Order: sequence, then structure tokens, then C-alpha cells
Amino acid sequence: MRLRSGSAIVATRSVAFRTPHLRWYIGGLLFLSTVINYIDRQTLSVLGPYLKIQYTWTNTDFSLIIIAFRVAYSIGQTVAGRGLDRVGTRTGLSIAVLWYSIAAMLTSFAVGLKSFAAFRFLLGAGEAANWPGATKAVSEWFPRRESGWAVALFDSGSSVGAAIAPVLVLWLFHTFGTWRPVFVITGALGFAWLWAFRRLYHPPETHPWISTEERAYILADREPIGSAADGTAAGPVPTTRLLRLRQTWGIIVGKALTDPVWFFVTDWLPIYLVARGFRLETSLLAFWLPFLAADAGNFLGGGVSSWLIGRGMAVGKARKIVIAVGGLGMSSLVFTLFLHDLASLAACFAIATCSYAALSTMVLNLPADIYHSRAVASVSGLSGTGAGLGTILATYATGWVADRYSFAPVLVVASVVPLLAVVAVLMLVRQPDRGDGVLRSA
Repeated sequence: MRLRSGSAIVATRSVAFRTPHLRWYIGGLLFLSTVINYIDRQTLSVLGPYLKIQYTWTNTDFSLIIIAFRVAYSIGQTVAGRGLDRVGTRTGLSIAVLWYSIAAMLTSFAVGLKSFAAFRFLLGAGEAANWPGATKAVSEWFPRRESGWAVALFDSGSSVGAAIAPVLVLWLFHTFGTWRPVFVITGALGFAWLWAFRRLYHPPETHPWISTEERAYILADREPIGSAADGTAAGPVPTTRLLRLRQTWGIIVGKALTDPVWFFVTDWLPIYLVARGFRLETSLLAFWLPFLAADAGNFLGGGVSSWLIGRGMAVGKARKIVIAVGGLGMSSLVFTLFLHDLASLAACFAIATCSYAALSTMVLNLPADIYHSRAVASVSGLSGTGAGLGTILATYATGWVADRYSFAPVLVVASVVPLLAVVAVLMLVRQPDRGDGVLRSA
């Protein structure tokens, strides 16, 4: 049956077939979007050592290309969050995936540092909508007792995509003997996802395939969002109002101090391994392990928090326990300074990325936990912008320090800042006893 929107969906609901547990099919789509998102962005990182040789780039030069992506990505998170709260998840994510798939394919036309930076800027602008959009979709489709699992599912796509990328990209690179077709093929993956998403995704209130029981189960966890307590009309919440809330700043700081550590691994790990004397083609297991560990960390964090909530613990407390343990685990990167064999280095990175993923899953849950649906994507976008700005500074500093000294000072800082992020979240992110039209009550 062909999908229609609005009143037409409601009118045909009686004759539409029902899909059991439809919300988890939605979660699967969000997971696949993140996988493709990361394959597109990791294509450059995997090819980085070869491109550096071909174009005689320094680490600082390479950092400028990464920064071009990050500038667009960080600004785009806030813009995308506001746009998604205005146009809706289905339209917003459709536009974003179409945009970044085309941008990824256009990278095959790059001829040097400036053109690579320009195409990566376009890619970052499109990919910025993925996390605000997925977070908003989770808030629409999953009750809070399940949102930890749902966020873990879509966020795990980042580690799965990052693990798939080295195998796929290196195989394509050696098959064609050049890097240009690689960007075309990996970029084209988004078009297949877009077709499936347009077929499947609609809000639970109007979806023609959802059962009455599942719709009632999802909507029972919602708070009314017709009008705010102060009399303002329901709609996207002004950014200035969100920034007056300490909860917003706690989420922003939590992301800004932890995401740069993850992006150091995703953007620099191939170059770091080569700098330590390892050959990339024979080090794939060491490259995979941190990303597979991150995948496990997503579900570990989501599972532990959901388990604690299921046994009566308050949602906020359950999330914060995982965040605190995750921050401590990320500090294990400092031990790489004393390790020299590949297996030990990989294990140390794996502990850090597993811990990051558990922490990140909880921080990504926070907007849906404590804000009404009409503010979720906006807050997620603001936190993404904070993370992007922090990552831009960290990326340039990484290239500069690595060229003049080594990666050792970078790893020391990467072990300390997650602890500061934990302190910020614990102090600032507290759920009120009463909702105010923006914040959900505890």
C-alpha cells in the first residue's frame, strides 16, 4: 500500500496492515542512518594517510580539512535542531540525508586542500541533522523507560559505521587503484536509506501500520504540549529561553568536553597508528576494536540505565550513574603513553571508547528525558554545536601539537576533560518537580 500523510493516513488506517513493535523498526532505520553517516565521514579519515602523501599535507593541513567539516557541523546542529522542531522529523531528516549523500559523492572532484575543505564543509552541513533528528524521533516513538535502548541503538551506528569503513574503503581503494570512486560509492548509500525512510517513517499518532495498543503505549508517556504554563503557544521554544536553563548548559558542556575525545579517535586513529610505526593494512583489528567496543558501550549504557529505571530508580539518577562511570573509563587513555605493542594500545582505546559510548548514550537521552518534544531537537542541536566548537579547537590543537611534539600531550588532555564533563552534568542537569511548558516534570 502506498503511504500518504495527514488525514489520508487516518482515513486509510482501518484497511492498513499492522506491524508489531513498529517503534523498533523505526529505531532500526535510525541506526542505519547513523551507520551510513559515519561511513561517509570516515572515508576521508581512512584515506588520510594516502592523501597526506599524495598532496604532501602536514598534520596541521589535514586538521584544517577536518575543521572545515566541524565548522559546518557545529553551526548546522543548532540550525538543524530548530528546523527539525519546525518542519518535523520526516521532512527534516529526508532533506539532510539527501544533502550529505550528494556532498559525499562530490568529494570525488576534489583536487587539493581547499577543495577538500569545501566539500567537507558541505558534508558537515548535511550530517549535522542526524543526531538532533534521531533524538527527536526517539522522543516521538519511545517512552522514557525504553529511550535508553533506543538511543543506544541509533548511536551505536557511529561505531558500526566506523568499524565497517576501514574494510570497505580500503577494499574499494585497492580495487580501483584510486581514491575518487570510493567517495562516489560510499556517498550513494544514503539514497537507498532515503527510499526506506520515506516509506516507513510517520509520527505514531498517524502511522497507518501501528497497532492501537502500541500507539496507546507510546502516547501514555507523553505530557500535554498544547500550551506552555506561561501561556505561550506550543511551537519551537525560543533559543534564548532554552539558554536561560541550567539544564541546557549542563548538556552542552557535557557534550563539548567528551565528543572531542571520540572524534580524536575517529579522525586521527589511522594517522596515530602510522605515527607509532604500525602499517594500516596489517592493523585493521586494532582499528576495529575501539569501534566495536563503542558499539558495546552504547548498549551497555542504555541497558544499565533501563535496568535501573525498571527497578524503581529515578530516570535522572540512573542516567547520571552511567555518566559518572563512563567519564572515569575515558580517562584510561592516559595509559597509552606507557604502552608500545599494538594489542595493548587497541585495548586501551577500546576501554575509552566503550566508556565514551555509554556516557554519550546517556547525554543524548537527556533532552528527551527532561524537555517537551517541541524543544528536544533544539536542545540536542545546541549541545551538538557546543560539541562541534570544542572539537574544532581540539582538532587544530591536535594537528599543531602532533607536528611539533607528539600525540602524547593530546592523550593526557583527552584523559582529563571527561572528568570535568561529569562534574558539569551532575551539578547542572536536574529535573524539576513540575514542568514549566519546556521542561518535563520528574
